[in-house]
Amino acid sequence: MSNTLTLPAETRAKTGKGASRTLRREGRVPAVIYGGNAEPISIHVEAKELTRQLNTGTFFDSVIELTVDGQTIKTIAKDVALHPVSDRAEHVDFLRA
Repeated sequence: MSNTLTLPAETRAKTGKGASRTLRREGRVPAVIYGGNAEPISIHVEAKELTRQLNTGTFFDSVIELTVDGQTIKTIAKDVALHPVSDRAEHVDFLRA
């Protein structure tokens, strides 16, 4: 049986390199939720909470419940882009479960 993790997230209006850099400077990690029949949703999550859950060792094996604007979306982590030197998360792809 897989674990269930919860991660609070917020939608983001701006996309692109400049907006993503601004989010990272503020301690947030840009992410996207895609899959299923719904449109992709651009979000951001808190870097400290994401790092804590990544270090559990079960992040990719778990169902992740993202709370976005009061709505809970069940997802799985598809990909995490890490910085090549510091190994900090730079972007996360979530796939709807």
